[in-house]
Amino acid sequence: RAAPSPTMMENKVFLSFTFYSTILIIKMYVVAIITGQVRLRKKAFANPEDALRNGGLQYHRQDPDVERCRRAHRNDMENIFPFLFLGAIYSLLDPSPTVARIHFFIFCAGRIVHTIAYLLQLRAPARSLAYSVAQLPCFSMALQILLATTLYW
Repeated sequence: RAAPSPTMMENKVFLSFTFYSTILIIKMYVVAIITGQVRLRKKAFANPEDALRNGGLQYHRQDPDVERCRRAHRNDMENIFPFLFLGAIYSLLDPSPTVARIHFFIFCAGRIVHTIAYLLQLRAPARSLAYSVAQLPCFSMALQILLATTLYW
């Protein structure tokens, strides 16, 4: 087993990014598990073979609650995957560890609140506000990456 790169382990920004990214990935797994549990509880299966195994083809159907969970999960993929790219590159720019941690925390907290608002059907504008707040650090990181790399193209 290779030892971790000392440079990477000394990069406080990258370690912070790794921490918050891992929290977000775990959150995505939790949403996937919730989706599966809602499917089982509501007996709404996407595949005929799953419906047959769980009571019959009449359960090969859509359910609004399952679809809500799926939309929350899809929204995570549409937003967290770009964050993973932006955060990793941003970590290489040698930003202030405190400023970077604030970027990562705001995004992570915004995504958690977004998921809670989505799954619990909180009143508007809770979900859109959480989404917007989480986009601010991504926009900031993207802008800083572009500014740092513009000189090289």
